[in-house]
Amino acid sequence: MYQRGPAVELGKDTETDPLAAERARVVIWLEGGGAGPRPTTVLPGTPPASMEQENRRFEPDLVVIPAGGSVSFPNMDPIFHNVFSLSKPKSFDLGNYPKGDTRTVVFPKPGIVYVNCRLHPNMAGTVVVTPNEWFARAAAKDGQYELKDVAPGNYTIVAWHKTTGFIRKAITVTGQDLTIDFLVPIDPEAASSGGHGTEVSHMGTGHSGAVAR
Repeated sequence: MYQRGPAVELGKDTETDPLAAERARVVIWLEGGGAGPRPTTVLPGTPPASMEQENRRFEPDLVVIPAGGSVSFPNMDPIFHNVFSLSKPKSFDLGNYPKGDTRTVVFPKPGIVYVNCRLHPNMAGTVVVTPNEWFARAAAKDGQYELKDVAPGNYTIVAWHKTTGFIRKAITVTGQDLTIDFLVPIDPEAASSGGHGTEVSHMGTGHSGAVAR
């Protein structure tokens, strides 16, 4: 008879402010570009990002990598897990594996990849694969973000959150710093503190930032 192993208590979020937790799940990146955009090819020897399976959760539950990057899925629980995805940019099924084992997946195409566990339906994670290395996550405290060393050219700057989807703005980088603000609506149930959105701001050749309310 197949055994799933001992009971494992479900883990809890370490962030006590629900709105701050959701604010930190806003991802910003660039699409398109002018002269000299960064390549999407990941350098050989670049270590994979990690999405651990611990306390019947994915930790962290959001990973951001450039196209061509990889993510490892180590099992830290004394039970089996089976990580899989049916997402169009990358589908996979890693099978059942025990504590101490890991599997690594390469993500060659940009897109949003939703990750789950076949043995534990509550487990959900997201891998955001960006077209290049110009990406950032909004800070939990104030929503600030920064994109550095952006080459001059025309771009689309994108802000994404799992309940909001994509927000896009066309921008032109000329060598001067830019400030780009986003108002990202957040489901009040996901931010039980009462906030209805987070304002994400600030981007430029040197940097970008964001503010949340």
